[in-house]
Amino acid sequence: MALNTLISNKSKFANPEVQVEFFNKTELPTFEDKLQNIGLYPLKPLELEIFQINLGKLCNQTCTHCHVDAGPDRTEIMSLETLQECLNAIKKSTAHTVDITGGAPEMNPNFKWFVEELSHLNKKIIVRSNLTILTYKNYSDFPEFFTQHNVNVVSSLPCYTPENVDKQRGNGVFNRSIEALKRLNELGYGKENSGLKLDLVYNPGGASLPGNQESLEKDYKKQLKEHFDISFNQLYTITNLPISRFLEYLVENDKYETYMNLLIENFNPSAAMGVMCRNTISVSWDGKLYDCDFNQMLELTVNHSITTISDFNQMQLNNRVIAVNKHCFGCTAGAGSSCQGSLI
Repeated sequence: MALNTLISNKSKFANPEVQVEFFNKTELPTFEDKLQNIGLYPLKPLELEIFQINLGKLCNQTCTHCHVDAGPDRTEIMSLETLQECLNAIKKSTAHTVDITGGAPEMNPNFKWFVEELSHLNKKIIVRSNLTILTYKNYSDFPEFFTQHNVNVVSSLPCYTPENVDKQRGNGVFNRSIEALKRLNELGYGKENSGLKLDLVYNPGGASLPGNQESLEKDYKKQLKEHFDISFNQLYTITNLPISRFLEYLVENDKYETYMNLLIENFNPSAAMGVMCRNTISVSWDGKLYDCDFNQMLELTVNHSITTISDFNQMQLNNRVIAVNKHCFGCTAGAGSSCQGSLI
């Protein structure tokens, strides 16, 4: 079965309990054992640097690799009250960066208000945009809005060819993405000395590890400049984690154990030291707290009595033990993987 045939609004593994049960039944080494072997278990947090906030699962796209199971039919949206609680927590924290994600975060009706409020806090603001949303009439003014608030735009572009992008993200997505990138470039994004940062994200189209981040960035910059006159700042490589729609793809194609063994065999202790769950707190659309965005999708809440943003207390949460499972091998394989790219 081809990867692009698995585009559906909800995967068979959309239920987090089903995914965790599946992990626990498979006879593979545990992540805890690997951490114990290198003296890193239990895994503990470092100083909090990043708030990653999921504004909802509503999205104009339905991508085969999406670990959020986002799509046009999803109704989960962060409320204004929860957004305000996030602001309250950010003000009291040591975090220097707020990483806004979704779904398509721009589709949250309070998105602009939230970014405007954040801009007063002197924090770095990252918006993870799928690019295509910026080409729709109702969102066509968002690129200008991003410039006004010096938003760091981070966008997925899994390849520089239309065939590979459309296979993973849907028909016509590549052309719309190029259209959005050109608009961002026109406003100064990705241009030298503009101060407007535009980063792209690469993830493999199938059951393999991403290539070298530095080499891929050079290829991307060369190809996008030559063929489309597009510039950007950095390329981040992210490993596909075996959850949600990608887990379904692996199981349906009898590649789950092969892929897991690939991740396990490439376990990198140096990457394990720097996994993003150690300096990040993840907030779901309903205000629950998680160690990372991937744990959020498995509903593995923080191992602490404080489980919601309304009760946020950084000092107490610093004493928690980070929740892990077999999907964590995706973050520690090879050069490592995080929402900010490779770790090594």
